[in-house]
Amino acid sequence: MHTMKLKPQKFQFSQVQQLAIILLIVVSCLLVNFKISLAATSAKHYTELKFSPLPEIKIPKYERYTLKNGLVVYLMEDHDLPLISGTAMIKTGSRWEDSNKVGLASLVGETLRTGGTKKHSADELNQMLEQKAASVETGIGEAAGSASFESLTEDVDLVFDLFAEIVQQPIFSQEKLDFEKSQIKGSIARRNDSPNGIASREFRKLIYGNNSPYSRTVEYATLDQISRDDVIKFYQEYFQPKNMILGIVGDFNSAKMRSLIESKFGNWQPQTTAKTNLPPLPTVTQANTNGVFFVNQPQLTQSSVFLGHLGGKFDSPDYPALDVMNGVLNGFGGRLFNELRSRQGLAYTVYGLWSPRLDYPGMFIAGGQTRSDGTVQFIKSLKSEITRIQNQKISEKELNYAKESTLNSFVFNFQDPSQTLSRLMRYEYYGYPSDFLFRYEKAIKNTTIADVQRVAKKYLQPNKLVTLVVGNETAIKPPLTQLTSSITPVDITIPGDK
Repeated sequence: MHTMKLKPQKFQFSQVQQLAIILLIVVSCLLVNFKISLAATSAKHYTELKFSPLPEIKIPKYERYTLKNGLVVYLMEDHDLPLISGTAMIKTGSRWEDSNKVGLASLVGETLRTGGTKKHSADELNQMLEQKAASVETGIGEAAGSASFESLTEDVDLVFDLFAEIVQQPIFSQEKLDFEKSQIKGSIARRNDSPNGIASREFRKLIYGNNSPYSRTVEYATLDQISRDDVIKFYQEYFQPKNMILGIVGDFNSAKMRSLIESKFGNWQPQTTAKTNLPPLPTVTQANTNGVFFVNQPQLTQSSVFLGHLGGKFDSPDYPALDVMNGVLNGFGGRLFNELRSRQGLAYTVYGLWSPRLDYPGMFIAGGQTRSDGTVQFIKSLKSEITRIQNQKISEKELNYAKESTLNSFVFNFQDPSQTLSRLMRYEYYGYPSDFLFRYEKAIKNTTIADVQRVAKKYLQPNKLVTLVVGNETAIKPPLTQLTSSITPVDITIPGDK
């Protein structure tokens, strides 16, 4: 048998075809170059770009009701994914713990979840939740406690049962309390590792005072004062139905979810030791009305600077205009960035913020990080920009930029239903109207140049600025005494540290 070998054919182009191909290549190259040239000549600065208006924000449909025992419930169905999540806000907080037992609220919040329940040990809870790829988390912050869960739709009965069990039947095992105490002691030992952490912590003390619940810190001594009985007592005083708002969002049927909530929380009653009324909020006054304070850290090559004074609350009718003022001062294109970073080259980071709180006065705080030899000029320039926004009207361009930036970020408050529900719950918790954010949006749109200058003059207080520097004393040239003859050193020694 003979095998036939096939030889590859050679294709040859005529001269006409060759010429046509060459012309096609040349034309293609010219077109590409033309498009690149056209794109280059038509490119616009980012400030000239035009975008279509943002869509109108609408609150998804939700249901709110109250159980007979006083527990408030929000339900919001969302069937995009087979997931259900829930969050409870509990009216408590570290601001109500005794001053000699700072750290108590945090211990309660952590071991509520990790300390086990009357039915299940902590390890059993962990195993059951892991098998379902679910979670339950708890914690207590400055002004609120929280408990949350996440679950697949098909597992919600089991996960919600464990969630209710953790909230209502914790046992706070001594072993877990001791472990959590050791973790907190570790964080105390490391708290001076970060210059920014030092600056933030000590600045709050300078504004609110060392003993204020809004600035005090947990110490070894206060932690050692806390017993398991203290933890149980704190829990029983605050964790009760009328102090709780529960919100659930996800892939569920509202009627069935109502039934599930009633079965797990409907019979929950407060302990006999429960507080009938929450204690009054701690009073707030500015502890230091001026001065320059210094934390010497010889190992540093740059300074962390904080300066500011006591501020206000979100419910101030002037807050929207103050937020526009924030937009004028901050961000790319803001006055502080343009002047201190771009023009003078003083700052790695720089900011100036009117930073309110929901139910107690926040702070006006400005600052950033700068090289050691630029510290004094950085502080002087910050103060100069604060007085400039009071005395010199902003431009129409600055106003529009600040308003557009603020309004464009507004949409991120409603990226998903869980964010929207969380905001509704937060407003109820702090006594704000449910449409507060929309009132704020409208007020932003109506803010004028005169409004910004008016609130800057009314609320910014250059004569009450407290200044804190964390840096290397020998490297700060010129020295801080160029700002004032009296510099107050701040001792950050950790009491009881070995």
